[in-house]
Amino acid sequence: MDPSEILQSLYLAGFELQTFDRFPRAICVVKGNCIALLEPGGKGLRFIGKPGWRLGEVLGVLTTKAGQQVFQAKDQCVEATAERLKQLQEFETELASFLNPKPN
Repeated sequence: MDPSEILQSLYLAGFELQTFDRFPRAICVVKGNCIALLEPGGKGLRFIGKPGWRLGEVLGVLTTKAGQQVFQAKDQCVEATAERLKQLQEFETELASFLNPKPN
């Protein structure tokens, strides 16, 4: 599928598509509080970095702070609870299934 077909499939599956001034080349894909940045690549779309947790209009990356896992973007930080990590894993798996569809 070409990028426009993938984006249409994502939209129909309940993903929100956005653009942010901070990431002019990226398409932001959001579901719940999970966010990923995508860019055209090859014959479809590919991840820019790893998906993360949405903190306003920025992507909080998973990191460790004071021995605890957190999602952090500059001075914003939220705890990476087991529930949030589960949501992020499910989001990444579902999103990847659209970017790398199984052949029929």
